[in-house]
Amino acid sequence: MTRRATKRGEERTSLDGTSADVLVCGASFAGLTVARELAGTGADVLVLDRYEIGERQTSACAAPTPWLEAMGLEGSIRQEIPCMGFHTPHGSVRYRLPWSWSAFDYRELCRLLWAQCGGARFETAKVNARVEATGGDGANETPDAPIAVATDRGVVSAPLVVDALGWRRVLAARSYQPPDAPLSRGLEVHPPGGGEDLDVWIDRSLARRGFAWSVPADGEQRVGVGSYEPRDHVKGPTEDLAERLERPAVRYQGNWFPHRLRPATEAGVFFVGDSAGHCFALSGEGIRTAFYFGIACGRQLRRVVDGEMARAEALERYGAFSARHAPAFRRALRLQRLIPALPPRLLTRLFALLARQALVDRSFGWYLDQAHPAFAAGPRQAADAHGTAA
Repeated sequence: MTRRATKRGEERTSLDGTSADVLVCGASFAGLTVARELAGTGADVLVLDRYEIGERQTSACAAPTPWLEAMGLEGSIRQEIPCMGFHTPHGSVRYRLPWSWSAFDYRELCRLLWAQCGGARFETAKVNARVEATGGDGANETPDAPIAVATDRGVVSAPLVVDALGWRRVLAARSYQPPDAPLSRGLEVHPPGGGEDLDVWIDRSLARRGFAWSVPADGEQRVGVGSYEPRDHVKGPTEDLAERLERPAVRYQGNWFPHRLRPATEAGVFFVGDSAGHCFALSGEGIRTAFYFGIACGRQLRRVVDGEMARAEALERYGAFSARHAPAFRRALRLQRLIPALPPRLLTRLFALLARQALVDRSFGWYLDQAHPAFAAGPRQAADAHGTAA
């Protein structure tokens, strides 16, 4: 079990009454990306997380290589993976992608991201909820009045607040809990191993509605199962897949992940990453979308910090930017519902038909375009997150 790194004893000083220009709650992919975009502004950026940066892995750690390169995170790559294998009980097919995946080291990637965050501050604290500001009447007196957030070390406030805490959407008005919430669940083990391809199984004996995977990571093999139905357990199937691959089921890591887009703003707060549903259905891929929407959010915050716009306008523009991606997210969700319903033999034939390189290039090119790494290359001070991905 991961040990919380929240400060203890004499080191556990109160944060009550602490303020900042920007408060980023959550220090994984999305939160660190937001803070990264604010580097050089001179803003007082405070990042909070329950754990030390990079201490607790929050997801399966593989992302498109072009995104890791665009973010300056190549140093975290453990193995580049140019091909994917798709398997059903009736056959297998191997695709060479027009771009590659890379398995990366979570702790090192977070360290590299944090190194790009300039003078941002970090504190370990568990964020509990949004609360009424001291002396307030429940509503902001001015459009840019500070927002108060309760933590286990006291109340912290800032006029610009980001919820990058994951699927729980902690700073929202309504709770968001499985199994009733639109969430998938995944579990992964990390035995020694190897390989060259990112393998995916669509096999109802492992996941009635979902998929299984194996990702090579330079001497480690990341083996897991994801279920689109949150009521279906995944520990047994994960151990079953590890046994089939003749690997020990060791070093468990799992989490819930969303499969439906949610509003990216609410009551003055910016939501990014899993808290906004920025995770593609079907594939369960949320790392590059955390980078992508984190950049978009950070760029709008930067414009507020620079005095170019008020918070209300930044909220409107960022919310609209996220919402314009809804068609792609809906398409992925339709595929998530369709593919498990297809007869396995038909699905096997479809995989074989799609194996022509021109079709592979086109389909996986479209997939990357929905959050393209070119978005990371724009000048931070001039970028307008009101644009589109492709």
